[in-house]
Amino acid sequence: MSAQDVVLAASSDSPSLADRLRPHSKGHAHSLPRHAPPLSVSAPNPAGGGVAASRRRRAEVGGGAEAPEQDGGARRRGRDRGSLAGRSPRRPAVKVTAPPRGDAPGPPAVGLVPAPLGVLSLTSSSSRPREDSWLKSLFVRKVDPRKDAHSNLLAKKETSSLYKLQFHNVKPECLEEYNKICQEVLPKIHEDKHYPCTLVGTWNTWYGEQDQAVHLWRYEGGYPALMEVMSKLRGNQEFAHFRKARSNMLLSRKNQLLLEFSFWNEPVPRSGPNIYELRSYQLRPGTMIEWGNYWARAIRFRQDNNEAVGGFFSQIGQLYMVHHLWAYKDLQSREDTRNAAWHKHGWEELVYYTVPLIQEMESRI
Repeated sequence: MSAQDVVLAASSDSPSLADRLRPHSKGHAHSLPRHAPPLSVSAPNPAGGGVAASRRRRAEVGGGAEAPEQDGGARRRGRDRGSLAGRSPRRPAVKVTAPPRGDAPGPPAVGLVPAPLGVLSLTSSSSRPREDSWLKSLFVRKVDPRKDAHSNLLAKKETSSLYKLQFHNVKPECLEEYNKICQEVLPKIHEDKHYPCTLVGTWNTWYGEQDQAVHLWRYEGGYPALMEVMSKLRGNQEFAHFRKARSNMLLSRKNQLLLEFSFWNEPVPRSGPNIYELRSYQLRPGTMIEWGNYWARAIRFRQDNNEAVGGFFSQIGQLYMVHHLWAYKDLQSREDTRNAAWHKHGWEELVYYTVPLIQEMESRI
């Protein structure tokens, strides 16, 4: 059949090719009448078809059912792209809409995509990228599910010791008297076998917050041991007088209940004299596991001079707090020991990864 036969075979009451390509209203894309049957879009047949087949395909591409315009931007896009069907040498933009179905409010969103010559591409604005795409995996941080509390994952399993860290801000004129009454009363509680607690250490700050006393207690047996000690101290008359005299010397006080990191040294008595550094870190919420993983490797770089005393993390009080306690012979020994760590391969990498986990940090000597 010739191309002329194909053109003449069209029904007399059907719109002509010129009518089908003529815009129905100013500012709208070329389209078929609204009641035209759905158009089937297929790739061109390379076997033949001639001029008439080429024209028929161009008419089908440019005359899709017209979708209601949603806004001014959509109308402008229709105006800009409506004449692409007639420009066969260029890459056509295919406009695809689904016919209304039943009582549906209207056709779905329309997607316009450029297609290469000889290929017709269909797309919809409702398509979404796969959640497991490689691009999304670069920006989404995946958190491994945890089936246990952080305290159980990080604390020592072989002991159930609980630590209490006390900070007492003393009136400057009362610091000497404060130290005197503490030396009289606190060691008695430490030595009494009826109290399941140990005074790990008591210090005054030289550098950091001035006129401050720091006490570290250990309760063998965890929370039950703590409650037992508190109950017995309420009936201890000497301790009651001590607390009353102490209250007149203090400006403020606070405490925290801590657990010990499983990879840190156990605090033990040391021969002196020594200076102690308490380094406190306020971590970003949710980063305690990361901190523990990094410091489980980092602690081996800080054992050469036996400077590591203990490492703790808070359970009650100011949360996501970490305390590292170090011992040195003097300030120069501290400087030399810390500098030596930077000459060990791997230390700088661990510091690099732990610094972003910190919100605030403080050092007390």
